[in-house]
Amino acid sequence: MHIATKMKPAKISKEIKIPEGVSLSVDAGKVKVTGPKGSLSREMIAHNVDITSQADKVVLISLKPSKKEKMMLGTFSAHISNMIKGVTLGYTYKLKVSSGHFPITVSMKGNIFEIKNFFGERKPRIAKILSEVKVAIHGDIIEVTGTDLEKVSQTSANIEQATRITNRDKRVFMDRINIISKDEN
Repeated sequence: MHIATKMKPAKISKEIKIPEGVSLSVDAGKVKVTGPKGSLSREMIAHNVDITSQADKVVLISLKPSKKEKMMLGTFSAHISNMIKGVTLGYTYKLKVSSGHFPITVSMKGNIFEIKNFFGERKPRIAKILSEVKVAIHGDIIEVTGTDLEKVSQTSANIEQATRITNRDKRVFMDRINIISKDEN
């Protein structure tokens, strides 16, 4: 009796098209993407995954794909796609200041985001703003923009987590800062 086994493909590859006005270079596992909004670079090194840049596309190849190499191929392609979107369109997260009991005051001091009078607290709450990220305050709307998706989303999360409440009913105590939209410009 012959039992059929699943054979691994000899190689798998993914192609990502590079839009016009964007340049991409790969040097010893370091991928650098430059576009109209700026440039981003990231180190992408994995065993059995090769990244090559051609005229109008990036090719990711795994010659002996195991489950781990397939996952790394997908991760690298997602990172490169996000980098290309970041240098062409940019990323914008919007947050809303909601205050029910006490009026919350927000301000910027360098790379520190300050939240004053949160639940009447005397000491201001602080959130860290990562480098290369711009934060603009328009009344009760906070706009976080930048080219690196991870830095923009982490900065937004830092601001949101600074107003996290515990040991209170969230339906009654609604003072907080929430992410309301995530957009590509």
